[in-house]
Amino acid sequence: MNKIIALANQKGGVGKTTTAVNLAAALAEAGRHVLAVDFDPQGNLTSGFGIEKDRVENTAYEVVMGQCSVEDVLQKTYSDRLDVIPSNVNLSGAEIELLDRENRENILKNCLEPVRKKYDYILIDCPPSLSILTVNAMTAATSVLIPIQCEYYAMEGLNQMMRSIQLVRKKLNPELQIEGIVFTMYDARNNLSQQVVDSVKEALHEHIFQTMISRNVRAAEAPSYGLPVTEYDPRSSGAENYRKLAAELIELED
Repeated sequence: MNKIIALANQKGGVGKTTTAVNLAAALAEAGRHVLAVDFDPQGNLTSGFGIEKDRVENTAYEVVMGQCSVEDVLQKTYSDRLDVIPSNVNLSGAEIELLDRENRENILKNCLEPVRKKYDYILIDCPPSLSILTVNAMTAATSVLIPIQCEYYAMEGLNQMMRSIQLVRKKLNPELQIEGIVFTMYDARNNLSQQVVDSVKEALHEHIFQTMISRNVRAAEAPSYGLPVTEYDPRSSGAENYRKLAAELIELED
């Protein structure tokens, strides 16, 4: 069974891209074939895998604008089980250029179709807003994974995200599921972290991953070396967190 999972939260700074990079790496390490799609014009997922986003000839922008095929844009990584569709600031132009395009919400879905069966997981890193790019990602996806930072305004961002998912499900993708909620930047020494976890569990009946992503210096350093934390420091607690999250996700395959 292959899954297309959009990692999304309309609130920025929740560890969404960090989760996309490291979860993709951990799934590949576990033997799954993974495609990581950078669908955020900031291009942080791209650089997180050591790809120079401003030197790449073809990106997600060229794919959605029909200037090249998805096969033309695939970038290899350190692992033969992990490929990347890179992005850079050019993708921000697609938001305007797609406005008058017919069937614009399904463009990414149609682009991914030729390669979909090659991968066990396709992870799409979305921008931190409900833009045409995020709508495209959720229309292409089979499910949404929502990273939430353990901080005071977490519920506000989560409520916005749930409304957006319901809207996409109603109008564009009735099969869209919520893969689950994952807590990021968790600090066991901080009472607020546990309060946020408890309040989300109380308010929602969606699947919540048991693995919580703790604050970790090595995970924060890894992007500057163009590596996921599982490669940068395989023995770190950050690497272990993402391996556990990947194992939980794999368990849901059955």
